[in-house]
Amino acid sequence: MTAIGWTQIILYCAIIAALAKPLGWYMTRVFNGERTFLSPILRPVEAGLYWVGGVDERREQHWLTYTVAMLLFHVGGFLIIYGLMRLQAMLPFNPADQSAVAPDLSFNTAISFITNTNWQNYGGESTLSYLVQMLGLTHQNFLSAATGIALAVALIRGFSRSSMRTIGNFWVDVTRCTLYVLLPICVVYALFLVSQGMPQTLGAYVDATTLEGAKQTIAVGPVASQVAIKMLGTNGGGFFNANAAHPFENPTALSNFVQMISIFALGAALTNVFGRMVGNQRQGWAILAVMGVLFISGVTVTYWAEANGTTALHALGLTGGNMEGKEVRFGIVASSLFAVITTAASCGAVNAMHDSFTALGGMIPLINIQLGEIIVGGVGAGLYGMLIFVIVSIFVAGLMVGRTPEYVGKKIEAREVKMAMLAILVLPLMYLGWTAVAVVYPPAVASMANAGPHGFTEVLYAYTSQTGNNGSAFAGLTGNTLFYNVTGGMAMFVGRFFMIVPAMAMAGSLAGKKSIPPSAGTLPTTGGLFVGLVVGVILIIGGLTFFPALALGPIVEHLAMNANNLF
Repeated sequence: MTAIGWTQIILYCAIIAALAKPLGWYMTRVFNGERTFLSPILRPVEAGLYWVGGVDERREQHWLTYTVAMLLFHVGGFLIIYGLMRLQAMLPFNPADQSAVAPDLSFNTAISFITNTNWQNYGGESTLSYLVQMLGLTHQNFLSAATGIALAVALIRGFSRSSMRTIGNFWVDVTRCTLYVLLPICVVYALFLVSQGMPQTLGAYVDATTLEGAKQTIAVGPVASQVAIKMLGTNGGGFFNANAAHPFENPTALSNFVQMISIFALGAALTNVFGRMVGNQRQGWAILAVMGVLFISGVTVTYWAEANGTTALHALGLTGGNMEGKEVRFGIVASSLFAVITTAASCGAVNAMHDSFTALGGMIPLINIQLGEIIVGGVGAGLYGMLIFVIVSIFVAGLMVGRTPEYVGKKIEAREVKMAMLAILVLPLMYLGWTAVAVVYPPAVASMANAGPHGFTEVLYAYTSQTGNNGSAFAGLTGNTLFYNVTGGMAMFVGRFFMIVPAMAMAGSLAGKKSIPPSAGTLPTTGGLFVGLVVGVILIIGGLTFFPALALGPIVEHLAMNANNLF
C-alpha cells in the first residue's frame, strides 16, 4: 500500500462526489419533463418517437400498469437477442463467418442482457458477429440501463408524491433516459475511447505476421460504441473475452480511470435526484454516505490483501504484492479499485482476473454482490435496492422508539416492510439454492477447474454474480454447459424481476399515502446516526442471510494460503 495508491483512490472518490450534484440536477429536469440545453435538438425527436409508438406522454400509469409495460418490454428484448443469435450465420456484418449460437447459450445470453447482467458464457470475438454485438447486445445495454433508471425514478416518485395513484409513464421514462442522458454522454465517451486507441470499425479482422513468422488474426470491430454504454450503463459485457483487461477494450491508464468514473457516475447522481425530488437534498447525501462507507471499507480490505499478497507467494520469492492475473499497465491499486467498483456497481466488467486475487481480496467483490448490489449498484437498481434497505432500517428504528416509522414524510407500514423483505430474501434463496445443487450434481461438478474451497467459491460466485445481475466471473468454471446456461438464466431472471416487482408495489403504495410533517418523535434521516443505522442493518441482514455461506470458501482458503503465519 503506497501514498500514490491512496491518492488514486481519494481522487476517484472526490470526482464521483463532485459529479453527483450537477448530474443529479440535470437528470431531475429530464425526468420532470423540464427544458434542458439539449431540448431544442432532442425534443422533436422525442415527440416523434411518442407519435410512432402511440404513446401519450401526459398519461401516467398505475404501478401495476407501469410494471406490466416493463415486463412486456423485456419479453420483446429477449426475443430480439435470441433470434439474432440463432440466425447469426445468415445475417450481414459477420466478417469472421460466425455460426449460429447454440440454443442454450442463446437463452442464457438473451436473459443476461435484458436483465443488465451481461454474464458471458462465450468469447465475444470468437462467437458473435458485429451485427449481434451492435443490434443485440449494445442496443440492449442502452435499454436495460434506461429501465433501471426509470424504475428508480418511479420509486422516488412514490416517496415524493402524496395521495396519487400513478408513478409516471414507463415508455416516457425510458425514452427520456435513453435520449437525454445515455446517448449524448455515450457519443462523447466513445469518441474519447477512440482517441485512446480503441477500435471502432466494421472492417474485417486483421491478419498479421509475428516476429517468428506465424500468422496471427487480430480481432477488431465496433468496440468503442459498445464499451461506452457497457461502462456508463453498468452493463459490463465485454466485446472481447478478456473484457477490460484486453488492450483494445481498455488501452491506457487514462481510459481505465475514466471507465471507473463512468461506472459510478449515474448511480451516485441518482441519490441527488432522490434528494431533489423529495425536497431535501440532504436525504440524498445521506444515502450516498451509506454507499461511501461500505465502498471505502471494501476498497481498503481488497487493496490491503492484494498489496500484501500471501505467505504462499512470499515462499516462492514473489514479494511486493499479488500481481497474478493483473495487467502491468494498471498495477495492484487500479486493479483492486476496479474490482471493488465493478462489483459494487453491478457492472461486471473486469480489468484483472478475480480468480487470481487473494482469498480476502476476492471475498470483497463477492460480499458486494451478495449485499444486493446496493453500494451505488447498477444504474437505478442500486438506488431502489438501497431504498429497500432504508425502509427496513426505518422499520427497525420505529420498533426501537415505539412508534410508527416514517421516512421523508411517509409512514412505513406492514405492506412496505413485507415487500422489502421479499425483495431481499429472494436473492440468497436463488444463489445459495443453485450452488447447493451444483456442488453435488456430477455434470456441474465436472465443470469446476479447482477442488476444495476455491472451487466452491467459483460456483458460489457464479450464481451470486448472475442472481445479483452483476456479470463478473471468478473464472475457473466452465459455464457454457446446458446445466449452467439454463440454471444461470433462471437465476438472472429471478434476481432482476423478483426484486423489481416488490419495489414497484412499494412505489404504488407510497404514492397513495398522504405526506405527514415530521414530529418530535421522527428519526432524523440526514445525519450520521441514520447513516450508521442503515450500514448496521445492511451488515446484520448480510450476516444472517449471506455471509455464512460466503465465509466457507474464501476464509478457509485464506487460512490455508497463510498457514505459515498461524503457527
